[in-house]
Amino acid sequence: MTTDDTMMNPPIESLMGHTGSKFSLVTLAARRAREINSYFNQLGDGLGNMVPPQVSSTARKPLSISFEEISAGKIQLVQRTIEDIVAENEAAVAAQEAELAAELEAATEPDSK
Repeated sequence: MTTDDTMMNPPIESLMGHTGSKFSLVTLAARRAREINSYFNQLGDGLGNMVPPQVSSTARKPLSISFEEISAGKIQLVQRTIEDIVAENEAAVAAQEAELAAELEAATEPDSK
C-alpha cells in the first residue's frame, strides 16, 4: 500500500468519503470555517453563542480546523430535499404574513377610551 505525501492533512481523498463530492466537501468546510472564525472573533465579547471547534488541533486556520472536524466525524453534511426547503420557506412566509396582519389590525383599531 502506497501513501501519497500531500501538503494537506487530512488528505482530500479521506474527506471525500464523508461528503460524497468535492463540491459538498468545499461547501461544508467553508461554512464551518466561517462559524469557527466567528467563534474566535466573538470570544472577547462574552457572547458565547457560537459553537467552538469540536476537535483539539494544532492548526491555527479555521479551514484546517474544519477539515479536521469533518475527518473526525464531528461535522456531517445534512442532505435536504427541495420539498423540505420549500416547506420551510412557506412556513416562514405564513408566519410573517400573520405577524403583519396582527400589526395592521392593531394599528387600525380605534382607541376605545
